[in-house]
Amino acid sequence: MAEPAPSAADALARLNMPLVEAMMTQRAIRRVLPDPVDDDIVLKCIELALRAPTGANGQNWEFIVVKDPRIKKKLARRYRLAWRVFYRASIRDIASYDEEMAKSVRAIQWQVDHFTEIPVLVVACLRQTAREGRVPYAPMPHAAASAFFGSIYPSVQNLLLAARAMGLGASLITLPLWNLTSARRVLKLPTSVTPCCVVPLGWPRGRYGPTTRRPVDEIVHLDRYGNRAWFGPK
Repeated sequence: MAEPAPSAADALARLNMPLVEAMMTQRAIRRVLPDPVDDDIVLKCIELALRAPTGANGQNWEFIVVKDPRIKKKLARRYRLAWRVFYRASIRDIASYDEEMAKSVRAIQWQVDHFTEIPVLVVACLRQTAREGRVPYAPMPHAAASAFFGSIYPSVQNLLLAARAMGLGASLITLPLWNLTSARRVLKLPTSVTPCCVVPLGWPRGRYGPTTRRPVDEIVHLDRYGNRAWFGPK
């Protein structure tokens, strides 16, 4: 059962949550209530997002806070189409025998079906700067993409941790932006601003709980892939 939405003052007071607790209990919360989220809470999430580093200290983020039902409807239509294609092409078969994947599919499907009811969508964007135009990345497309998007995701993680501390449900999604031209048109973005991801925000239906993750000894390698020197033979 969902807890009643806290006041803005109560939610902001929760930001004193220990960082390790926020990290250890963070999860993608897709099922949220339609209840409004106070503007002060949303702006605090973004204010904390801006404390993250950016490449060459460019500080070239832009955040579009979407509350207008008409814009949500347009993004929802694009999300629904992209999810239908992605689900059929990539994960339908896996979900048929993998219960963890099936749980994720059900949560995503709920979000797709109720997207226009989510009270706030935060679209994290990056603005192309004159400085970046002078960086000679042209012959190195992977380095260029990594450098560019590396300036937005630290701030998005800050936003997600702030949301977790204040008790908000949040997740990071990209499918509503699959068509870049269309996304720019919906959000009235100039071509110099690239939408990178969407973070839906709302009060969760249910509670946060402990997360299950693979142990560190399964994913850490020393100097080269496959060297488990720190953990001994399996």
